[in-house]
Amino acid sequence: MTLASMARKYEQRVPPRDTAATSAMIASLQAEGYDTVAAPFGHALVAEAEADERIVGLSADLAKYTDLHVFAQAMPDRFYQMGMAEQLLMSAAAGLAREGFIPFATTYAVFASRRAYDFIAMAIAEENLPVKVCCALPGLTTGYGPSHQATEDLAIFRGLPNMVVVDPCDAADVAGMVPALLAHDGPAYARLLRGKVASVLTRHKPDYTFTLGKAQMIREGADVLVVSTGIMTMRALDAADRLAADKVDVAVLHVPTIKPLDVETIRAEAGRGRLVVTAENHTENGGLGEAVARALLTAGVTPAFRMIALPDAFLEAGALPTLHDMYGLSVGKIVEQIKSWL
Repeated sequence: MTLASMARKYEQRVPPRDTAATSAMIASLQAEGYDTVAAPFGHALVAEAEADERIVGLSADLAKYTDLHVFAQAMPDRFYQMGMAEQLLMSAAAGLAREGFIPFATTYAVFASRRAYDFIAMAIAEENLPVKVCCALPGLTTGYGPSHQATEDLAIFRGLPNMVVVDPCDAADVAGMVPALLAHDGPAYARLLRGKVASVLTRHKPDYTFTLGKAQMIREGADVLVVSTGIMTMRALDAADRLAADKVDVAVLHVPTIKPLDVETIRAEAGRGRLVVTAENHTENGGLGEAVARALLTAGVTPAFRMIALPDAFLEAGALPTLHDMYGLSVGKIVEQIKSWL
């Protein structure tokens, strides 16, 4: 948060008349030109639970806002509403896991990574229990300011032993990660896209399927390699289309699993003489960019390297399109940055 933004924090507020701008603070991420899938997480979880009675769902008063309400409606006897008590949520999930269940615990990413971290660390990760912590509003996907913007969650959970960390791009990733997490015999943290989720990856790569721990090349290109995760893969693909008009050939390597990182694929692709740019909806500290840099440097692979990420700061509140442009996550800003580095 800048000095200017701190001053604005205490200015008198005038109720906005622009309802479109107001709703943009809470709306699903815009994905112009893409088809969408409604609540892919909830529907995928129901499909798996129909075949596996060990699956249970828990939420801290946010089932509607994590798409777990789909599961709750389909299987009310296997749904647990824990109220606004995230520490209890994680402890209860750990207890259910000890009894042979596979809990999917949902809340907002800020509440899991900040408020309930010690309970996840001690009750779930240290015991290596198969609890899947699936969290909405990751990174800068809400305009409600630092209280709801989980800009450091990947760094927090990357540092936790035994924890798998997933950042899906679209509906295909979200639906595909559910059975993959179920098959993984251990704890996992997954960022969650909710509501109407764009269908992006299969448009560019029709045979795409989510595979835990694997990066996949979605678009080939000779000039620049963008190594991206989460919603930034969608933005990188759109930016690549725009850059193609200026004769800049951009490859996009999608990395949906942050931990374990697919080091082999990243090193191989980064060693082909292209500018390497990492792109993530996360602070520049401790996320994909630093993980990729470490993987390359320790292997002696040293391409020209840049990072697109959120700053090391508490971010402002506002409409998401405005914030994404302000902090360099919009398609237009990605195009500008890549051009400036060539």
